[in-house]
Amino acid sequence: MSHYKSNLRDVEFNLFEVFGRDKILGTGAYADLDVDTAKEILAEIERISREDLAPSMVESDRTPPVFDPVTNTAPVPAAFKKSYDAWMESGFWSLQAPAEVGGTAAPQSLIWSSAEFILGANAPVWMYGCGPFFSRVVFENGTDRDKRIAEIMVERLWGATMVLTEPDAGSDVGAGKTFATANEDGSWNISGVKRFITSAESDLQENIMHLVLARPRGVEGVGGPGTKGLSLFLVPKYHFDHRTGELTGERNGVYVTNVEHKMGIKVSNTCELTFGDPQVGGGEPAQGWLLGEVHDGIRQMFDVIENARMMVGTKAIATLSTGYLNALEYAKTRVQGADLTNNAKDAPRVTITHHPDVRRSLLVQKSFAEAMRALVIYTATWQDDVSIAKHNGETNQLAVDVNDLLLPIVKGYGSERSWTILGTESLQTLGGSGFLQEYPIEQYVRDAKIDTLYEGTTAIQGQDFFFRKIVKNQGVALGHLAGEIKSFLAEEGHGELKESRALLTTALADAEAIVSHMFTDLLSSDPSSASGDIGNIYKVAQNTSRLLMVLGDVICAWLLLRQAEVALERLGGDAGKDKSFYEGKVAAAKFFASYNLPKLSAERAIAEAIDNSIMELDEAAF
Repeated sequence: MSHYKSNLRDVEFNLFEVFGRDKILGTGAYADLDVDTAKEILAEIERISREDLAPSMVESDRTPPVFDPVTNTAPVPAAFKKSYDAWMESGFWSLQAPAEVGGTAAPQSLIWSSAEFILGANAPVWMYGCGPFFSRVVFENGTDRDKRIAEIMVERLWGATMVLTEPDAGSDVGAGKTFATANEDGSWNISGVKRFITSAESDLQENIMHLVLARPRGVEGVGGPGTKGLSLFLVPKYHFDHRTGELTGERNGVYVTNVEHKMGIKVSNTCELTFGDPQVGGGEPAQGWLLGEVHDGIRQMFDVIENARMMVGTKAIATLSTGYLNALEYAKTRVQGADLTNNAKDAPRVTITHHPDVRRSLLVQKSFAEAMRALVIYTATWQDDVSIAKHNGETNQLAVDVNDLLLPIVKGYGSERSWTILGTESLQTLGGSGFLQEYPIEQYVRDAKIDTLYEGTTAIQGQDFFFRKIVKNQGVALGHLAGEIKSFLAEEGHGELKESRALLTTALADAEAIVSHMFTDLLSSDPSSASGDIGNIYKVAQNTSRLLMVLGDVICAWLLLRQAEVALERLGGDAGKDKSFYEGKVAAAKFFASYNLPKLSAERAIAEAIDNSIMELDEAAF
């Protein structure tokens, strides 16, 4: 029996009842994709995920790939390969690739909604199968030669990797020391070592295309130290004919030289890559080709990074959702103790869903899982707006900015909340049984922790959120989002949600006060002003992660209340078989508001009281 439990009904509710995605299907950029077809795609991907992908999750964890330092290979277990092949044979990977290279034109809201099923059932399948998305990056950023390479990547279903991190640089990408030296034939030789590279080795595809950030040598123009000096190179595992895609049989000089031993997602090979080392492999040079223009690498790579952060947030909430649904199933059958209202010694034993704290825990899990699913899909609707404008030859700058603002919340807030709730609530619902490998939640917890770390830790997401997405944007996107919430609050709404709306009003005011306080500290850190104290920048940095979580709570509460308004409308008519579903939406929204939003006043008080005492503390005191 599959470990994976999906919530297809809630996905469709978000897409078509709350966010109106039916209005963009069958027209314009998505003229060939109507609502019925979209629902069929969702249902089939959900089925494949449950029946074909999920069964290999446990075996892949227990018997992960083993790195062979002689051959520099790390083959995956047969069961996982069967799951991966099932996904690729389905053809639904084409949703991620541009139509120009053999993909399918589909809105991002549909892509990420369907991605939830795959990422919840067996996340490494999605990671190994990301080649079609990488083809989009190559196609949209490249020359005619590169566009042909993008076609080949799709035609031959190659794997692909994003290659940024270096052992001594970590998240400081601009400190990278991987270099590229031009050859007379237009290619480049890459030299250096990269670390934490996902899917850089397996026996799943005939070839892997590495997208490598490196620093060109001997090139004029903008460059030098930092990220501005980086360019993006296409470095294949095997050489190939650039016209036909046929492999030449010659190995390129890029080799995996280590595969990490990890806490979770063990079947996903996390690799050290060594480029052009004469002591490694056959000593061949690592030959690559510049993607697009020189010194444009970091901009190009952010296309990959932003997609990866969306993936991480979607994976996180997908894992929380199946964790919750597994916990719910267990709680409905686990008999333990008597009802608290019955003190008789011979009182009948009841299932633990009768106990108040278990019910509290289940509602915590349900409300957060459904709130963050809405957050992912809501963010994807802004990506839809970006794509539709692009299709029409226009630029929707507001959509670009709001999407940029939301991505750190999807990734940072989504991963932190999911990891925490899986461990403190989902696993706890099963008691001691949750600690056993007999149930999937212990693996969920291990697999989910990485979501708070890779593609930028939560601290990095918090800093990016405030300094880049709010300050650099001059608060435009945040102001628009706050305006949307205020417009919702100004509407009359259903009386049943009056108290929840009041809580959201206060919470939004608390969040805005934190932002204002942080701006004050930021401005006062300017050393050029008469009273400026550069040390005040430390105060700002102590609150960036706090702000990320606070605004995540505010936005999630708003999205749940939007859902509750829709649900109450349906309940006012003939809800039929969906009556319990809609009642659950109202209950989740009210619970989330009352359980979480009052805490934000305390977060505001803490934020406003921040001083620099921790920065003044002698390091020895730690």
